[in-house]
Amino acid sequence: MQRRLIDYITIALKGVAMGAADAVPGVSGGTIAFISGIYEELISSISNINVALFKTLFKEGFKSFWKQLNGNFLLALTLGIIVSFVSFMRLAKYLLENHPILIWSFFFGLIVASIYFVGKQISKWNFPAVIALIIGAGIAYYVTQIPALATNESPLFLFFAGSIAICAMILPGISGSFILIILGAYKVLSDALHDVDIKKILTFTCGAIIGLLSFSHILKWLFKHYHNVTLALLTGFIFGSLNKVWPWKETLTWHTNSKGIKTPVLQESVSPFAFNGEHYLGLAISLMIIGFLTIFILEKIGTKKTVNGKGEYQDTNR
Repeated sequence: MQRRLIDYITIALKGVAMGAADAVPGVSGGTIAFISGIYEELISSISNINVALFKTLFKEGFKSFWKQLNGNFLLALTLGIIVSFVSFMRLAKYLLENHPILIWSFFFGLIVASIYFVGKQISKWNFPAVIALIIGAGIAYYVTQIPALATNESPLFLFFAGSIAICAMILPGISGSFILIILGAYKVLSDALHDVDIKKILTFTCGAIIGLLSFSHILKWLFKHYHNVTLALLTGFIFGSLNKVWPWKETLTWHTNSKGIKTPVLQESVSPFAFNGEHYLGLAISLMIIGFLTIFILEKIGTKKTVNGKGEYQDTNR
């Protein structure tokens, strides 16, 4: 059965959820894609963008090209991601500055649930899978500990920042926005989107496209040859990222820009009872539960149906 309009609307809404997650430094849109059941289709579709695809365009026409590209799926998802990322980035910035404990609490619950749902897809736990889990957790935890660099507005730097951040954005557990913060490019991109700076936006986008096309081939190869170990590695990434989304933090060092605006550079996770300020513990726990239940809903939607390369539905629970 071919996908209907309602199915593409659902895919676009999953894109909205991915874009919202990617806008928050510490949360990965790749986690949302994984839980909602579209991750491997997304990686496979992106990796199919190659020379052979464009040969199909010139030899067989646009219709065959679009079908081979899985164009309807990519278009619906991309529109959802872009609209959500651009609009939610401002909201995320406001919430992180004014209500950090509350937004981090929601995403903490979301990521805890994600660990369970991604991990349960590992069919067999063996020594390589356990090692991959430990390595993934170690890498992600280390990334959360890296101090942010100073802001850099060089076009070449923005290009490379885009290519690196996009790889993180499609990896469950590793936040593309957080990578941008570490690189010192988050505020530059945020300001460029706010000011509609076309030059900076295009430079970043070009880097992101090249990074995405390159990295998707690696992921597709890993899933094909080392599916179980790859899932364990991704589960580790998500587990290690919990340090970044822990709601209660104390800032150790700050960075002050030329306008006198301070941004945290290095933070340390602390107990809510040791937090210097109002800990909002009751509300924070409530939001963690909401985030946890959100993943249950996404996972339920994602495991009902998926689609194979021919545009036909398959039951993933078989």
